Amino acid sequence: MPTPDTVSFGYDEVPATEKTAMVGEVFSRVARKYDIMNDAMSGGMHRLWKDRFVRRVKPRAGEAILDMAGGTGDIAFRMEKSGASITVADINPDMLGVGVERAAERGIDTLVWSEQNAEKLSFPGQFFDAYTIAFGIRNVTDIPAALKEAHRVLRYGGRFFCLEFSTNEWPGFAQAYDAYSHHLVPKLGKLIADDEDSYRYLIESIRRFPPMPKFAAMIREAGFTSVKVEPILGGLVAIHSGWKA
Repeated sequence: MPTPDTVSFGYDEVPATEKTAMVGEVFSRVARKYDIMNDAMSGGMHRLWKDRFVRRVKPRAGEAILDMAGGTGDIAFRMEKSGASITVADINPDMLGVGVERAAERGIDTLVWSEQNAEKLSFPGQFFDAYTIAFGIRNVTDIPAALKEAHRVLRYGGRFFCLEFSTNEWPGFAQAYDAYSHHLVPKLGKLIADDEDSYRYLIESIRRFPPMPKFAAMIREAGFTSVKVEPILGGLVAIHSGWKA
């Protein structure tokens, strides 16, 4: 059971002071194969989820947007064509390195890349018009602190959007996905990325993430208003959003 000094790392409890480094090691190991594994694990559906997510964000020319945990650039590349000024932030330099290389391959030179800890951002308050984070918040050691930082760096009228795995509420499908993810995803990790343990952690971290109502409450507690939840595939994935009013 967790204590005030421990946090979850997959199904294990570890000292809170050690989790950030442990998660960093996971993502450094998987950085080069991260996008390939996303396709393998989701059957390519993560691309549709990210498209839908960006449509909800509605990036516009002239806006300043922070894409936190944006590492390999998947969300930023989708938003860049809007003409918004986008800062891609990630705590992991290896993930950022992959994103910079991918941007160069695409001829995209308008993005700003920044190594940042979501819990302690270096940006001034009221700096961004929108804050996005996709499949990253569950890996943060102190999620409430990260949400408060998101609120701090947004201008009044700014919007928060989070895409994350959640708790599936469809009978039957939930059990089937649970069996698939626990038994097959680590094997895919071994086959494709030669790293079974990292993908076992990633699946376990999904199971430990708060269900949709609880996470929505955490967003409200951070100061956001008009908080909404949009389940996808019965809550397998969910888009959470809120406004700084």
